[in-house]
Amino acid sequence: MHAFDVKTLTAGRWHNGGGATREIASHPAGASGFEWRASLADIDRDGPFSLFPGVDRTLTLVAGDGMRLSSPGLRAPLLARTGEPLAFPGDLAIDADLPDGACRALNIMVRRGRWTARVQQVNARVAPPLGHAGVLHVLRGHWRTGDGTNVLAPGQGLWWHADEKAPNHAAAPLSADATALWADLVPSGSARSACG
Repeated sequence: MHAFDVKTLTAGRWHNGGGATREIASHPAGASGFEWRASLADIDRDGPFSLFPGVDRTLTLVAGDGMRLSSPGLRAPLLARTGEPLAFPGDLAIDADLPDGACRALNIMVRRGRWTARVQQVNARVAPPLGHAGVLHVLRGHWRTGDGTNVLAPGQGLWWHADEKAPNHAAAPLSADATALWADLVPSGSARSACG
């Protein structure tokens, strides 16, 4: 298991200048043809998202007051709200509208047909299934890592690859307000996730 803190992740500016991305992890690491990728995106202003053909995306706001995503390929705009995962194909030409200012989002991307991402808000112990990759991002409160060595605060989290052995539980809440985003990254043909 690997810990991360948004304060220490390197930010790379978007080509269109509309935001910056801080990569948490990817598989294979650093490859443009990733199988899966987890990052935090700071979206500074209205504008288009990059296209990712053959990729499924799940975007969840972790800060900000909402964002509207529109595309000719959608019947109606998608409304992104803090803590609510929003899934859409990376092939769509998406334009983001930020009516109330800048936002930060957890962005999970998986190669379609090879991986599936299941992102949910959790406030109980997270039990990672064998053979799954995963990302846990703390939204509120404090969490204890599975081996008991670290306490995680908002903006911090954990991740691991599918071939790494995770403990019986990745993290458990330490405070009554503890809330996190859990991304269970499932290789094709694997069993369902386990939380709680």
